[in-house]
Amino acid sequence: MSGFKAPDFNERRAAARAAKQGAIEQLRNKPAPDPAVLAARKAAQAEREERRAARKAEAAAARIAKAEADKAQAAAEAEAAQRTEAELKAARDARYAARKARRK
Repeated sequence: MSGFKAPDFNERRAAARAAKQGAIEQLRNKPAPDPAVLAARKAAQAEREERRAARKAEAAAARIAKAEADKAQAAAEAEAAQRTEAELKAARDARYAARKARRK
């Protein structure tokens, strides 16, 4: 029984060429995609795109609504601060009037 004989360069090159040819043949023999399957894939892709667009529109609407709510809240807080300033002024004026009344 003889020992293992390592393949030389030409044998390795021939084996690589045969493997490459086998892969190419597999690709050539692959059947063409079914038009019905392609149509189903395109329909599924279109549905995914529609859902993605709807989610983006929802998110944009939510951002706009949040911005409007924040703006309304800020306006309400500013108005409350103004009312508070007016109330403080009225209280200060009342104290001033009371002090004037005591002096008379």
